Amino acid sequence: METNGAFKIIKPVGLERSAIRLIGEEWMLITAGSVDKYNTMTASWGGLGMLWNKPVAFIFIRPQRFTFHFVQENELFTCSFFEPEFRPALQFCGAHSGRDVDKASSTGLTACLTPSGSVTFRQAKIYLECRKLYYDDLRPENFLDNSIGRNYPDRDYHRMFIGEIINCGIK
Repeated sequence: METNGAFKIIKPVGLERSAIRLIGEEWMLITAGSVDKYNTMTASWGGLGMLWNKPVAFIFIRPQRFTFHFVQENELFTCSFFEPEFRPALQFCGAHSGRDVDKASSTGLTACLTPSGSVTFRQAKIYLECRKLYYDDLRPENFLDNSIGRNYPDRDYHRMFIGEIINCGIK
C-alpha cells in the first residue's frame, strides 16, 4: 500500500467546511485496520468539534457492521470525504459488507497510508486521522425524544467512538 504525499497536512481548526454538510449530506468513509487488513464503511452520522481541549471527531457504528470490530480493535481510524463523482462508490460501500467483497477493488478506490500508518484513500479530498479517546453504547433509556427509537426497530443501538483528530489531510 502506498503512502500518499498528495495531501497537505493542516491543523483541524483550519478545516473550513461545514461538518453537517460533509458528514450528513456528502457522507464519509470510516476506515480502520492495518496495511494488511482493513475495512471501510459509509456513514452519514457523526460530528466534529472540541472536547477535552482536543479537536475531535465522533462516529457511530452498529455492532453488527464489519467495520465495528476494526474500529474497536485498532487505536486509529480515519474519516474520509470525497468529491460528488465518488457518490456511487460511497453508496456501494454502504450497501455491501467487507465480509463479502473487497470494497476498494469493487469501487476503484485506492487505499493509501496516512502519516501515522492508518488507511485512507487516494481519491479523498479530505481525511481526518483519529486516535480513539473514548467509546460508549447508546442506551434507549437515555433518549429524551421518543421518535429516536424508530431508528432502532431491531434494538441494535450504535456505539459512539470519539477520536482526537491527529492529522487532517486536504487536497
